[in-house]
Amino acid sequence: MRQYITMCLLAGSLAGSAQQMVPLSYRNYMEKVTEGNLEYAAERLNMDVSEAEVVASKVFNDPNLSVSYFNNENGSLQMGEGVEVELSKTFSFGKRGANIALARSESELTKALLADYFRNLRADATVSYLEALKQYELYKVKQNAYENIRQLAESDSVRFTLGKIMEIDATQSRLEAGILKNELLQAETDLHNAFSNLNLLTGSVARDTLYIPEASLHLSSRDFVLADLISTASINRADLVAALKNKEVAARALKVTRRERNTDVDLSIAVSKNARVYNEEAPAPPFTGVTAGIAIPLKFSNFNKGAVRAARFREQQAETQYQQALLQVQTEVMQAYRSYQSLTVQVSHYENGMLHAAQEVIDGKIYSYNRGEVSLLEVLDAQRTYDDVQAQYIETLFNYCTALVELEKSAGVWDVEM
Repeated sequence: MRQYITMCLLAGSLAGSAQQMVPLSYRNYMEKVTEGNLEYAAERLNMDVSEAEVVASKVFNDPNLSVSYFNNENGSLQMGEGVEVELSKTFSFGKRGANIALARSESELTKALLADYFRNLRADATVSYLEALKQYELYKVKQNAYENIRQLAESDSVRFTLGKIMEIDATQSRLEAGILKNELLQAETDLHNAFSNLNLLTGSVARDTLYIPEASLHLSSRDFVLADLISTASINRADLVAALKNKEVAARALKVTRRERNTDVDLSIAVSKNARVYNEEAPAPPFTGVTAGIAIPLKFSNFNKGAVRAARFREQQAETQYQQALLQVQTEVMQAYRSYQSLTVQVSHYENGMLHAAQEVIDGKIYSYNRGEVSLLEVLDAQRTYDDVQAQYIETLFNYCTALVELEKSAGVWDVEM
């Protein structure tokens, strides 16, 4: 397969490109996507951020240390001077534990969101790989059509020289060959762009390298049970896990909001050193004083319960969003299942008669034309019909493959192999 693709590309203008063609199997491609996709790498950093936030949530309140100096006009009245050192700290009851639990739930939510991002990335990358295979197959259809008409035009040129056909027929053959040549060039451009998209998804920055898929646009047919798919999706879908974690985060956030209303207590202890007082009217010896204190705020602000109500509404919102996500998952699975079943039948129709019939028609028309039994117009119509059938088959086959990818993506399972 690799040799055939490479030789086919070398036969076209892609061979003249400065980029090196590197065959890439689906397994290796997905490994490169997992390891090199830049958007996924950026999303993975969210895990590091969330883990750091868990560590940050474990911090305790810092104590306060204050040092003050006082002077009671000691220079003029000799009333003494001194220094006071105070240590104080605010104690919060239940807030730190609630914040730690919230940070851990948010970290788990981030992990679930990352898994859902990869679920979508894996499916999108697979579809892009299939798209490249599809464009290659369409390129071959255009190449085959061009070669048929080109050979026909060359034959008509000889037949015109021999006086067997009119000049207008030979001219029309050359014109049709020119039209198909342009279509081939466009197909070549589409093919090149599809290959370039693989570089984007794998995070490849090498401008001189172009990955080409080393696989076939065929995935084996599989039998699925709709009820089992829905049941599996309800358990395994990463976005459902994320929605469930979001409910947990909302509940934790409500608890944090309530704990924030708890009364903080400030405890303090101070030591003062007073110098001797030499004032004649009120002399005093030097002494050391110790002061302990407690400060309790009057929480009049707790009469305002707006923050608690908002957090409670967000919890209810998260529950509603989870129920909606569950319904969405079930709908997606059923729709994907129906699409897959329909496309399986459509592919079968093409492979069990339509392709063979189209091939017989074009072969018969070309044979009859060379014998002078049919007109050039009939040959061109047969060629267009054949090309349309081939292109429609390739599109249907591509849609079948993407339907399988979408079905497994929606069901939360993955065993796609090429």
